[in-house]
Amino acid sequence: MNRRHFIKCSSAIGALTMLPISLWSQATTVYSKDILTGKGNPQLFGDGYRLQEKAHKAFKAMKSEALKENINIQVVSSYRNFDHQKRIWESKYARFTKQGLNPNQVISKIIEYSTIPGTSRHHWGTDLDIIDANSTYKGDVLVPSKFHGTGPFCKLKEWMDNNAANFGFKLVYTDNPAREGFKYEPWHYSFAEISKPMLSEYRNIDLKSFLKEEKLSGSSIITSKFIDDYITKNILDINPELL
Repeated sequence: MNRRHFIKCSSAIGALTMLPISLWSQATTVYSKDILTGKGNPQLFGDGYRLQEKAHKAFKAMKSEALKENINIQVVSSYRNFDHQKRIWESKYARFTKQGLNPNQVISKIIEYSTIPGTSRHHWGTDLDIIDANSTYKGDVLVPSKFHGTGPFCKLKEWMDNNAANFGFKLVYTDNPAREGFKYEPWHYSFAEISKPMLSEYRNIDLKSFLKEEKLSGSSIITSKFIDDYITKNILDINPELL
């Protein structure tokens, strides 16, 4: 190795070692297809919920801070593996079919709020659905109206609007009227530092081939065009701070 080449290599290595630890770990982390589609076995942490370690620590800190305002952040849903998401899909498919909807209508109804198995952000251990356990409520909790106005979780929503980003969490499906795909979910937050690079790697997966191999109800409707639209609208039309 000549001296000039050695200096170039040394400089490059030096620059890499000077990266902040968080950026270094992000740059070198590679997520397998199984992990990204909910078929892997990731190491997760939490009591009553499951998150990747860094997201778990950030959530604990956020929960502790919210408690100072008498807001008790409770996780309704966190990590879900492929089989869990498939059970949700099959249950909703059967229910909407019994209501008389045709396959196209059934799938359109399902993907208002629920993802196709293998495409959920909840497969990553970075995302949470939350409510305020200190509030009085009844019936379904994950309803947008309950997070606004006089709803039981409006105080939580206001607190999250002002503080979530300080702990690394971002709302995923915003109320931007120009946004397509999944409907507004004021309860769904993502730990951006990890979910952003995971989404970037997820985009390299051939979803058409992956979903073709899965025997889902209504799979005949999940055509190549459908998948292209689904990727554009449901996977990528999210809070731009998470892209």
